[in-house]
Amino acid sequence: MDTNPRAYERSRMVELQIRSRGISNPRILAAMRDIPRHLFIPPPYNTSAYEDAPLPIGNGQTISQPYIVALMTELLDPRPGDRVLEIGAGSGYQAAILSMLVQHVTTIERIPAVADLARANLAELGFNNVSVIVGDGTQGYPEDAPYDGIMITAATPEIPQPLIDQLADGGRLVAPVGGREIQELITLARKGDSMERSSHGGVRFVPLIGEFGWGNT
Repeated sequence: MDTNPRAYERSRMVELQIRSRGISNPRILAAMRDIPRHLFIPPPYNTSAYEDAPLPIGNGQTISQPYIVALMTELLDPRPGDRVLEIGAGSGYQAAILSMLVQHVTTIERIPAVADLARANLAELGFNNVSVIVGDGTQGYPEDAPYDGIMITAATPEIPQPLIDQLADGGRLVAPVGGREIQELITLARKGDSMERSSHGGVRFVPLIGEFGWGNT
């Protein structure tokens, strides 16, 4: 996909930051090795694209550190025929990773300028199975529900009920849940009318803004 010398940096990122920390899904490792993360990060921060750290992308938003992207993707357990909903498009990097692993990705972004950035980045790299929607991600996108997987990429005080309602039977949801500063990475798995919930350690994300998140400010 990307033939410039930064392919070596991606390979090193995967080996030292991701595989060595327990991420083992070969499809996820291949996607993160292939997709040029630096193209989803504006200058001057893109020089640090393959370091294990979140980075600014403008409008008060960030791109998550590579390990967290890999961890959340592995917890989602994406499969080739899945239809996935992402809440918080950012610059489009997580959606790009998911697009290589599933049938279709719908990603919702509340800030129009950020949504435009995601669209431009995804189009430039030829990802045509991603729909970028401007709206309140806490309400989900019922037009395409139910979803086999839902990923929330911002901190929510609790998992929004509309998203739970839009999760298919057998579906999986991943979200950082907690306060504005520190959260727990939570997974939900729907089995009929019941939900299996588990925790996967502490994380830090920007707040999820919306009706069923931290309000509209």
